[in-house]
Formats: sequence, C-alpha cells, structure tokens
Amino acid sequence: MNQRSLTPLEARVLAVLVEKESTVPDSYPLSANALTAGCNQKTARDPVMDVTEAEVLAAVEELKALHLVNTVSGSRVVRYEHNFARGLGVPGAAQALLAQLMLRGPQTAAELRQNTERLHRFADVSSVEGFLEELAEREPPFAAKLPKAPGAREARWAHLLNGPVASVDQAVAAALPRDEELALQKAELAALKAEVVLLRSLVDRITAELGLTP
Repeated sequence: MNQRSLTPLEARVLAVLVEKESTVPDSYPLSANALTAGCNQKTARDPVMDVTEAEVLAAVEELKALHLVNTVSGSRVVRYEHNFARGLGVPGAAQALLAQLMLRGPQTAAELRQNTERLHRFADVSSVEGFLEELAEREPPFAAKLPKAPGAREARWAHLLNGPVASVDQAVAAALPRDEELALQKAELAALKAEVVLLRSLVDRITAELGLTP
C-alpha cells in the first residue's frame, strides 16, 4: 500500500464495514447511523470508542479519497460500503484478519481463527499464521508479530495500518491483559531490587578487601 497510514477512527470505520457486510448482510451497505453505532459498539471492540456521526462521516470522506470506501446511490438514505480487499490489494482471508485486528486489537492466531469465523473460515491455525506471515512480509508490512509476553504460550499479532507499533514495550503491553501487565511490572521491580542488593554486597566485599572504611 503506497497510501498513508490510517487514523484509529478511519481503521475502525473500515473494519466495521467489513464486519457488518458478513454479520448483518440485510443492513449492508450501512447508513451513517448504523456505521456510527458499529464504531461505538461496546462488545468485540478494543479500544471502545465514543465518536459522533459527524466524526464518522469525516473519516468516511478521507477513506473515500483513499478509494477504500464507496457511497452507494439509489437509496433515500446515503449508505456506505467498503473497498477493502481491492483498495489494499489483499485476498478475502487477509481482509478478515486485518479487520478483526483493527476491531479487537492484538490477538493470537488461534484467537483470530475463532473471531474471524463469521467473516472467513480458516481450516486450521496454521493457515491463519500463513496469511499473517504474508501480511508481515509485504512492503510495507500490514501486520507484525509482537514479542511474546512472559508466561504467554503464544505470541500475538497486530495490524500496522495505523503505522508501526511505537515500541517493543508498547507492543508487549498491548498483548497483555491488564493484570498480567501489572504482574510483569512487579516482577521487573523485584529483579531490580535483587540486583541492587547484589551490587551492595559486591561493594562491601571490595571495600573490606581493600581495607577501606565504608
């Protein structure tokens, strides 16, 4: 994709259109009201947003300029549809994965297989990983595998349509539930304290060997 990075709201709007096309086909393409409700949905969203219809429509105009969203004519109510796969040059399976990453945040391949079931059915987790690796190998990449969190069995993946992940620390934090993040911080603090004790012991021993007064 030689286009600019998307804003968080633009990514949410685009992902909602992809999601609703499969989950509520009778209501798709979406009206501005339905699209706003999808963006502000409290379930299956991370982060949860609280945006106005005017903000959503502004994002829609930007996405139309990027050829990622189209206006559907012939209805009394203006409706919108996505042009995700063609606009970004990805297959339907990759479209489903990216949409779920934009809606729910970083996830493991197994979580993505489960969460994308209504958008695209993957045969197994390895097929999910195959598409994710293809997205990661693009230039520029559309997805990245995050550093595995301490104690985690699997690494999580994040989309890069909003730009690169700012730092490894943020990537790890994004991949951790809040309680695990707190536990990691406590473990790091304990390790620092143990290192200070060791250094003090070493200084005391060197001081004694040199016959110096502390």
